[in-house]
Amino acid sequence: MAASKKTAPTAGEQGSERREQLLSIAGRLIATRGYSATTVRDIADEAGILSGSLYHHFSSKEAILEEILRSFQGGLRQRSEEIAAAGGGPRHVFDELVRTAFVTIEKQPDAVGIYQNESAFLANLPGFEFVAEEGARIESIWLSVIREGQREGVFRADLDSAITYRFIRDAVWSTVRWFRPGGRHSAESAGRHFLELIHSGLLQD
Repeated sequence: MAASKKTAPTAGEQGSERREQLLSIAGRLIATRGYSATTVRDIADEAGILSGSLYHHFSSKEAILEEILRSFQGGLRQRSEEIAAAGGGPRHVFDELVRTAFVTIEKQPDAVGIYQNESAFLANLPGFEFVAEEGARIESIWLSVIREGQREGVFRADLDSAITYRFIRDAVWSTVRWFRPGGRHSAESAGRHFLELIHSGLLQD
């Protein structure tokens, strides 16, 4: 049997692959240096192209940032909705949301870092209202799970659900500042450690 020939990538496929490369480069630079301190020239230089060539793929630096954040937040919100819809009880759903967060940090550290570092700035940037809107949708999923667990007696009812969520949210997502894939912990082990702390606490019985 004759070996099948590899089909050469089309111009569209090449363009899509290059676009993803540029988004990856931009994400890393913005997460490291900050959005305001990262220029189009910085991104182009890192990619080995002229600044003008970048505009063949993106209309502006804002468009690059928007695509990074829409992809990150939209994917996270969709996955969170799927977890909630699958059910299994509030503790199971809660645990899956936590595990998903750590996997997201492992796979998309730059996007998570940008969101963590730039949210306050983006709150007043025209065209980025979706950041707060998507954040609110994700928050509502977590709050629904926590409150359901409180009603069912799975979670402590004497704790304020909104404050509880914020403590957990900040504790989980801020790990992007020190958690490094390939290091001592994987997303799975970091998530397991966090859930053990949540479920059993720090104090000995």
